[in-house]
Amino acid sequence: MSVQTDRATQLSVDGDWDALFIDGEWRSVPDRDRRNVENPTTRETFAQVPDGTVEDVDEAYEAAVTAQSDWEKTTPDRRAEVVRTVASLMEEYEDEIRELLAVEGGSAPSKQAIEHGGAVTFVHDAASFAFRMSGRHNQSKIPGKENIVQRKPAGVVGVISPWNVPLKLSIRAVAPAIATGNSVVLKPAGVTPITGGLLIARLFEMAGLPDGVLNVVTGPGSTVGDRTASNPASDVIAFTGSTGVGRAVGKNAVDHFALPALELGGNNPHVVLEDADLGTAVDAGIFGSFWNQGQVCISINRHLVHESIYDEYVERFTERAAELKVGDPREDDTVVGPIIDESQRDEILEYIDRTVEEGAILETGGDHDGLFVEPTVLSGVTNDMAAACNEHFGPVAPIIPFSDEEEAIELANATEYGLAGSVHSSDRGRARDVADRIDVGMMHVNDQPVNAEPHVPFGGMKGSGVGRYNGDWIINEFTEPKWTSVQREPREYPF
Repeated sequence: MSVQTDRATQLSVDGDWDALFIDGEWRSVPDRDRRNVENPTTRETFAQVPDGTVEDVDEAYEAAVTAQSDWEKTTPDRRAEVVRTVASLMEEYEDEIRELLAVEGGSAPSKQAIEHGGAVTFVHDAASFAFRMSGRHNQSKIPGKENIVQRKPAGVVGVISPWNVPLKLSIRAVAPAIATGNSVVLKPAGVTPITGGLLIARLFEMAGLPDGVLNVVTGPGSTVGDRTASNPASDVIAFTGSTGVGRAVGKNAVDHFALPALELGGNNPHVVLEDADLGTAVDAGIFGSFWNQGQVCISINRHLVHESIYDEYVERFTERAAELKVGDPREDDTVVGPIIDESQRDEILEYIDRTVEEGAILETGGDHDGLFVEPTVLSGVTNDMAAACNEHFGPVAPIIPFSDEEEAIELANATEYGLAGSVHSSDRGRARDVADRIDVGMMHVNDQPVNAEPHVPFGGMKGSGVGRYNGDWIINEFTEPKWTSVQREPREYPF
């Protein structure tokens, strides 16, 4: 078997994933419980992974601490080379990785393409971070003194990643942490342990990363996740997930003075002013609501539409939503795949039912077949109805009317979240004025909120998190400034 064929198998659905990755070893740990990794389309088990323990997490941190001091001393070109090699491997084995995204996470073709392509771009950009940990010299008020400010690796970064965009949201933390000289303990989500964790370990292993710099422990959040966040050896905890869990993770991190980098939930408004190009606003709204079945923290949670164009927007939007192909994500024309599991599906359906009971009109959808929830459009919605005031995290589009800009802004801000949003108007200056008054960390004019680029800050305000990912912002999260002064000539002291 050629090296290329062997690697393709190792990175595929048929690979052997039944192990933890600690200190450069794939540990089969036969004494651990196993969890099935299921295909949400068929509900068939295609792999098993171990349920790690608190002791496994502690061993992973011990390995990370030991490895980090040597990795920090590695030259930046070597660190960049390893990260760039991971990006190249991801490009070379795109077919295998995309199939894993489809089979493990229910990712439709458009989601596979955007997640894989985005992850590759983020890793390529992260490779440059090894050379971007720049410091500076500052003058001193004391004669003969030189002030030097350096950027040093934080140490060990604990990463707890979600299931909805597992590859991209894991590697956007792992690759920058490694490039900047840190070591990592990664805990992927329980339902996507491969694309969110073990696959990444295998890629870095193939790229020649030294033992112990990256460690992956699979298992439940209640044990493995809690210990990852609370282990005193962690210096940064990078968490992406719900606001409720994020609060607990942040408290665990702060208890031992680790920096919490938290990207949390959202309730993102899509504001359509009366002078908007309706076709453009509907097109953006369809993508922003139904990409990845709406299972995205930055997806549109509420459509806020001016009352003068409300009926036409509802009509056009409903027609488009009803036409979307629901089905097996491995079929080329599928747009909407399965919800990740039954509990997530049931919560979505409950929000729909409650919103209709509260007086909304079900324009289309509302039903399901197994884990496939129909694209659902609700009109006559108010901001306090279940599907609007909660982060529904599904293929659901509540459409809310407003009378003027002030009401639109008030509705948009009437939430504990502040992650992302969008505003549509034919007058870009007017749209920008409205956008500036909506309290979110990321705002998009004449577009929709599902956007991410490696060189701009990603994150929110209010209940949507603390800190920012990407570019110089994540470098700041994963490094510490160190001030060193050098007295180059004798100094006079007052006594």
